[in-house]
Amino acid sequence: MKTEIIGAFEAKTHFSQLIERAHEGTTFIVTRRGKPVAQIGPSESIASRPVFGSAKGEIEISPDFDAPLTDMAEYMS
Repeated sequence: MKTEIIGAFEAKTHFSQLIERAHEGTTFIVTRRGKPVAQIGPSESIASRPVFGSAKGEIEISPDFDAPLTDMAEYMS
């Protein structure tokens, strides 16, 4: 995760871009006159969300996963 320092005026001017980059994982420390006053970053739910395709090769589907269940035979006639 990347962290950048940005001034308050620049943060205000480019807020929508900062939000987009925060969604992608960047955290921004917002400063006023060189002193940190706020932080903009991804929410915990976004940061902990798995990345699509990250489990590739870890899941195996049985070749007969869609075969009829013997317990359901009486309902399928």
